[in-house]
Amino acid sequence: MGAEALSRGASVVVGIEQSGAACAVIQQNWQQIAHSDQTFQVIRADVVKRLPTLAGQQFDRIYFDPPYASQLYQPVLEAIAHHHLLAENGELAAEHRPDHALPEAIATLKACRQKVYGNTALTFYRDEREAVGSR
Repeated sequence: MGAEALSRGASVVVGIEQSGAACAVIQQNWQQIAHSDQTFQVIRADVVKRLPTLAGQQFDRIYFDPPYASQLYQPVLEAIAHHHLLAENGELAAEHRPDHALPEAIATLKACRQKVYGNTALTFYRDEREAVGSR
């Protein structure tokens, strides 16, 4: 998804991946796509441990695609909300199995829609704390 964001003109893309081999492939692919006015960073880390270090940054779009059987959904979504990583009017897409429903709300994140594509589902969240604060 980072490559897609770069190809659509995103100015900054940050990816977190635990596998060193996958990081190398992602880095190489993004280098081939990025223009000189775009910046990107591929971080090799455990996502739950790394998210707090991104506090102070906000992202317009967050795409979260963990291994479906992992126990990452709750802690990652809670960390994104707790550290206010989703920008006002931003949207987070969490990929999962269609038969594994994600919560309607996690901390300040509220589900706003869901799409199902065969054996893949995306649940989209917005940060309601930001929406309430901007009224």
